[in-house]
Amino acid sequence: MHLVTGCAGFIGSKLVDRLLALGHRVVGVDCLTPTYEPEVKLGNLERALAQPGFGFRPDDLVMADLESLLDGVDVVFHLAGQPGVQTSWGAGFADHLERNVMATQRLLEASLSTGVKRVLMASSSSVYGAVKGATPEEAPVRPLSPYGLTKLSTEHLAALYGARGLDVVPLRFFTVYGPRQRPDMAFHRMIKAALGGPAFPLRGDGSQRRSFTFVDDVVDAVVRLADAPGIAGCVLNVGSSTTTALVEVLDLVEHLVGCPVPLDYQGRPPGDPDLTHASVERLREVIGWVPTTSLEDGLAAQVDYQRAQNGWEVRTSRIPSVVSGSLSS
Repeated sequence: MHLVTGCAGFIGSKLVDRLLALGHRVVGVDCLTPTYEPEVKLGNLERALAQPGFGFRPDDLVMADLESLLDGVDVVFHLAGQPGVQTSWGAGFADHLERNVMATQRLLEASLSTGVKRVLMASSSSVYGAVKGATPEEAPVRPLSPYGLTKLSTEHLAALYGARGLDVVPLRFFTVYGPRQRPDMAFHRMIKAALGGPAFPLRGDGSQRRSFTFVDDVVDAVVRLADAPGIAGCVLNVGSSTTTALVEVLDLVEHLVGCPVPLDYQGRPPGDPDLTHASVERLREVIGWVPTTSLEDGLAAQVDYQRAQNGWEVRTSRIPSVVSGSLSS
């Protein structure tokens, strides 16, 4: 049996659906924190809740009886946590500390005591900080934000419990996008703006580049790592090896929606790196994984999903179907 923490979230709910489709029994846990509407999160689980192989527990990992939760579980997919670079500054750090560090420590402790065979744990490219090019896992880690610091702390916890015999594999995700993406994330807000929502807050000039990675590709890697041999304690990047500038993504969203994205120009916030760039050679060696979804195809799927879910009226102003820059992912 598999346990997915953060099962009602963006990546977690997609992972649950994939595991169920493969015939696995899955327990999902999510305390439905108010980072966005709990109704949206429960909507992510609509398909899973109709499956006999899925059980949902609305528990908080910081307070729940985790040993009973882990009874009969072989593999843990630990995706729960407090997201957001900007919300981690100031008073918001307390939530990040509790939901990222404390929750992870309790889960690893319980996994060790109950004999869980493997814990696959979500980390982040934010642990790297400022980089100049493609970043392998052995690159220096110098987070630029309290959020990145908490994710790096969870990796150190993984190493400590690994030394005690727990098979833990931290996965550094690089800017995941696609259907069910959180409403606070950039692509969701761009598409919403093009469909008539509030203007997109462009922080800086949009030249910052990211390894944007489609959610289905991420889920494919995570599922395949569940039983991959010889990876205990191995940190792995999961991301696109191609980078794209934010302004190029804006062009592509406008092309796909057929309407301009209104912009609200703002200054660059603290903790926002100029570049994230995944080197995935280690993951390719372990399971032969490379991302297969182009940025255009992945964004088209997200546009279709947001249209269907929210029913925004499309703006009447049309733009030419021209996209600038290299947009493959």
